[in-house]
Amino acid sequence: MNSFHVWIRPLGSRCRVRVDGLQNAQWLLGQLGQLFVFKTAEPVNEESDSLCCSFLVQYDPQTSHRGLEKTLAGIPEVILMTDPA
Repeated sequence: MNSFHVWIRPLGSRCRVRVDGLQNAQWLLGQLGQLFVFKTAEPVNEESDSLCCSFLVQYDPQTSHRGLEKTLAGIPEVILMTDPA
């Protein structure tokens, strides 16, 4: 699999995850579901003005913003971006 960009933005008890491409977003959701207790995610939304997709991840007691950031950074295919999502 090719590398792709991911941006994250904390939103209180949730995090917005923005991903290059629908297939990459779906693949990433699968990976996150396997890597940690992944309770909920809002449906993937395709952005009409770009090729990016986004979804919301609900934090739980085992998963914080920092934990999600570290998890994403540990996935070889993910290029974690510092710009806001």
